[in-house]
Amino acid sequence: MSKQETPAPARGSEILDQLYTVIEQRRSADPSESWTAKLMHKGLPKICQKVGEEATEVVVAALAESREELLEESADLLYHLLVLWAAKGVQPDEVYEVLHRRRIEMDIKKKKQKKLEKKQEG
Repeated sequence: MSKQETPAPARGSEILDQLYTVIEQRRSADPSESWTAKLMHKGLPKICQKVGEEATEVVVAALAESREELLEESADLLYHLLVLWAAKGVQPDEVYEVLHRRRIEMDIKKKKQKKLEKKQEG
């Protein structure tokens, strides 16, 4: 890639994976130089507090603020959630797998429900 070319921006889970990698890299940095390191140094109670605060800010933004503010607060929440996962040793792929499994299970339930409804009609 030449110096003039810039890579395409990461999309979807790829950006979350990249951010998670950065969080892991910064967890042992100097807390005076890294917000991530500062959070990790303060421990799980502080990290959980920040996740709760950011979740509340997302709700407030959704109800009373602009779309742009909702986007910004959502990004803050995702970042702090990733910090929490890292602190607890949870890999993003583990969460993606749970989401995938739930989606598959829901699809199966819907198919079974449709079969049952057809049976009851006939």
